[in-house]
Amino acid sequence: MKIKNFIFLTFAGIINAFGITIFLAPVDLYDSGISGTSMLLSQLTPSYISLSVFLILLNIPLFLYGLKKQGRVFTIYAIYSVTVYSVCAWLITDVLPIDVSMASPLAENDLLLCALFGGLISGMGSGIAVRFGGAMDGIEVMAVIFSKKLGLSVGTFVMGYNIILYIFCGIFVKSWILPLYSIITYAVGIKALDFIVEGLDRSKAATIITTKPDKICAALSEEFGSGVTAIDATGGYSGKPKTMIYFVVNRFQITKMRNIVHEIDSCAYITISDIADVFRVE
Repeated sequence: MKIKNFIFLTFAGIINAFGITIFLAPVDLYDSGISGTSMLLSQLTPSYISLSVFLILLNIPLFLYGLKKQGRVFTIYAIYSVTVYSVCAWLITDVLPIDVSMASPLAENDLLLCALFGGLISGMGSGIAVRFGGAMDGIEVMAVIFSKKLGLSVGTFVMGYNIILYIFCGIFVKSWILPLYSIITYAVGIKALDFIVEGLDRSKAATIITTKPDKICAALSEEFGSGVTAIDATGGYSGKPKTMIYFVVNRFQITKMRNIVHEIDSCAYITISDIADVFRVE
C-alpha cells in the first residue's frame, strides 16, 4: 500500500461527494449502482438517516464479502474511498453552511445541467479511485461475485442492476422524468470514468500479417523508435509460413504505419485494436 494512493483516493472521495451532493441529490437525481441505491433509500427513510449512512452500510459489507476475490489491498483502498466519500457527503449536507435541501447551489433546478455535471464530476471521482487501486461503489464487487453464477458478463450485470434500480426509482417517486435524466447521469459518468482511467489518447495495437517481416520491423523501429514483436505464424488456408508482427502506436501514427507496411508488402494484412494501458517492465 502506498501513501500516494491514499492521497489520491482522498481526492476521489471528495470529488465524488461534491458531484453527488451538490448536483444530483438536491434535485432527486440518482447515481448508478450502490450509490444510486443509497440515494433512493435516503429519500424513502426518515431524514435523520442520511445518504452517508447508507453508503457505508451497503458498500463496506460488499467489499468485505469480496475480500477473497479482490484481495486485501483493493479492499482496504475501496473501504477508505467509500469512507472519505461518505464523510464528505455528510459534511456537505449536514455540517457546512451549504443549502442542498431544495435545489443545486450551482445549477438550481435545471435537471439537464445537474445530470450532466453530476455525472461528470462523480464519474471523475470514481475514475480516480479506480486508477489508484480502489473503488467508489460495491456494485463491481457484486458483479464479479455473482455474474458468472448467473451466466452474465460483469458489464451486463452492472447494466441490469442499474436498469432495475431506475425502474424502482420511477415506481417509488411516481415519475419517470427523474429516472430518465438519471440515465444521462449514468452515461456521462461512465465516459468520465473511462477518460480518467484510460486517458484521452488510447494506444492502438497493430497486428500485421506479412511475408516480409525483417524489412517491416526495421522500417517501423527506425521511423517510430520503438520495439516490434515478431511471432511465427502459418496461413490457415495456404499453409505457408508467415509472420505476425505486434506493434503499439497512437491514433496519430496509424496512417504513417499503414503506409510504411504497404510500401514494403502490399499484401500485408493489418488489424487495429484499442488497448487501455501500456506498461514497460524493466
